[in-house]
Amino acid sequence: MGNRAGAKRNFVALEQRRWKAARLLQRGCSEAETARKVGVHRQSVSRWARQLAAGGREALRRSPRPGRKPRLSEADRSRIVAGLKQGPEALGYETGLWSSWRVADLIERECGIRFTTVHVWRILGQLGWSCQRPVGRALERNEKAVRRWKQARWPELKKTPRNKAARSSSSTNRG
Repeated sequence: MGNRAGAKRNFVALEQRRWKAARLLQRGCSEAETARKVGVHRQSVSRWARQLAAGGREALRRSPRPGRKPRLSEADRSRIVAGLKQGPEALGYETGLWSSWRVADLIERECGIRFTTVHVWRILGQLGWSCQRPVGRALERNEKAVRRWKQARWPELKKTPRNKAARSSSSTNRG
């Protein structure tokens, strides 16, 4: 049973399944029969039965949130987004390029929390920010001259085969 790798769990459905098992157990169904009807392992039903006996149906409620509590609050996240929008120059960097270690520096300055660059990458993804490559073009670039060069000069320089029926010099291609 269990979950497929990467599948999200529906915690509401899991709670409803536990409560269905609790109703069946309270009606007198055996643990094995309850497990078959609910579609779970018998050991799960055994654990739920112990919880039900110790704390009633309230003990079978879903926990508010699985996993560790997040270290960044919503206010922290909005401060990070505001800092990202200001650009790295606002932090004193010379270029307008965000790197993960620069974002980590921003988070530490704004929120007082230190994260690894790998986790910073995850945070950026959660905030809806993605990796963007800067356009590597000179500010002095003349688009008309580039277009003219591509149309006039490049075809002259481009190598093209003169005779398509010419013999190949490759040892594997005999003909």
